[in-house]
Amino acid sequence: MDRRIGVIGIVIEDPKKHSDRVNAIISDHGQIVIGRMGVPRPEYHAGVLALIIEGTTDDIGSLTGQLGNVPGVTVKSALTAKALPKDTNGE
Repeated sequence: MDRRIGVIGIVIEDPKKHSDRVNAIISDHGQIVIGRMGVPRPEYHAGVLALIIEGTTDDIGSLTGQLGNVPGVTVKSALTAKALPKDTNGE
């Protein structure tokens, strides 16, 4: 299956309440996460995460879908339009 590279933006309202679930979902999909940056904004009771990802559209959709189902979490993604070449493992 074709792979894509992209970024996923995540806004968490009330991180004290939801960040454990968000982190668990990201960990479950760790094989497609290349990089991660988080910026806490406690004065606004919010946090912002940016994930750099590489994976199949199914894997990326699974991650964004699960994150989007967490209450108080907003998710947006931007992916390359062109598929990446297969890696040396044939994936």
